[in-house]
Amino acid sequence: MSKTFSLLSALLCTFIWGTTFIAQDTGMDNIGPFTFNSVRFFVGFLAIIPLVLIFEAKKFKQEFKFDKKTFAVLSFLIGSSLFLGSALQQVALLYTDVANAAFFTIFYVPMVPILIFFFKKDSLHWSVWPSVILCLIGGYLLTDFHDAIVRLGDALVILGALFWSTHIIFTGMIVKRYNLPLTIGAIQTFLVALFSFIIGLFYEEFITENILNEIDSILYAGILSGGFAFVLQIYAQKNITPAPAAIIFSLEGVFATIAAWFLLSQILGINNLIGCAFILSGVLLSQLVPLIKKT
Repeated sequence: MSKTFSLLSALLCTFIWGTTFIAQDTGMDNIGPFTFNSVRFFVGFLAIIPLVLIFEAKKFKQEFKFDKKTFAVLSFLIGSSLFLGSALQQVALLYTDVANAAFFTIFYVPMVPILIFFFKKDSLHWSVWPSVILCLIGGYLLTDFHDAIVRLGDALVILGALFWSTHIIFTGMIVKRYNLPLTIGAIQTFLVALFSFIIGLFYEEFITENILNEIDSILYAGILSGGFAFVLQIYAQKNITPAPAAIIFSLEGVFATIAAWFLLSQILGINNLIGCAFILSGVLLSQLVPLIKKT
């Protein structure tokens, strides 16, 4: 798999994530956050599993020949991280607005290199740190956060950002060992659906009529985001290490802003445009500067 394909996968999955923010927000008009996530990710699982059976079932024996335990542990960690990140973000949307949630979610960008630096002791290219700063400044301007009121829900988003960062790191670890992107994607979506369903049974009501009222948001967030986008993330991280990947994924905010402009007729101000430019600069810096030494 080429670096170009990985970059395209990263950009496409980030575009889908960005446009899904609207569906995540509007999809809870009639149902709770855990109901939404359980149905959303189960739909994603159903979308992926046929592809697993067609393209990867024959590879299981070879891939699992030596180390099934590590695969099981990493799959559980990835699924748990995705569940906690998405659950905290979804619940937070009940207590804060989209601008705050979008800004604080970007905190996973600095969290990824910090966690790698302290726990994995991996060396990072110097360009990662200025890229992170550019992305944070861009996120601040992009979301108009300077006009926002900090709420309790924002703490949930920040905690969720921690789990988004561990999800990126664990994904980077598993793709280095196993060439089963569709299988990994199916497992993590099933685990999120299962964990969300269990918690939803205790705190929410699963009412079929209400779920059907949100079917458009669920199908978009489920098939495209919960299913294919997270598989694209796995393909992306085959050739992109976690820290630069997190920087690319910060484009989610840019795509969310563009989607709001097209779909919700929200006007882009000068700060929004400058924020987009900062994030794009951070992404380009993280990807192009390391190539200079190689040429």
